[in-house]
Amino acid sequence: MYKKIAVISLIIILALVNWSIYKKEMHLKKGTVVYLKLAPVDPRSLMQGDYMALRFDVARKIYDALPKKEHYSSWRHNADAQDGKVIVTLDDKHVATYLKLDNNEELKSNELRLNYRVRNGAVKFASNAFFFEEGSAKKYENAKYGEFKVNEHGELLLVAMADEDVTVIP
Repeated sequence: MYKKIAVISLIIILALVNWSIYKKEMHLKKGTVVYLKLAPVDPRSLMQGDYMALRFDVARKIYDALPKKEHYSSWRHNADAQDGKVIVTLDDKHVATYLKLDNNEELKSNELRLNYRVRNGAVKFASNAFFFEEGSAKKYENAKYGEFKVNEHGELLLVAMADEDVTVIP
């Protein structure tokens, strides 16, 4: 009896894991390409090992638009933890520019709705780090954009870094 329960449980778990993988693969395959301009980051993050810390210009604009607490201690940021959506406009290279916080209006043809989250007073998207192969930090020093795939729900997946000409860094 316990073996049957264990086998059925294993089958269910494997099915759920495979479904999750399938959804991510479809997100990567069918998602809209969007580039978010990087904000200046600590160059030492490249030297810490196989990743670079990321901050995005759009995130700073979102943070500026969020309601702030009147009183906060110096060691805490003054934006509450929350999840939200932002509207960005896309240029002909699919570079996103902050337009406004989402208010459930209908989108225009060059607009896109993106999910964000605020944690520890910082606005974050899919990832705040880009991981790369050991020893390849030098080629990412000139990264200016993060390339994301965005699905119909505004969820982002970071897929690559791009240079100032919005060319993906191989």
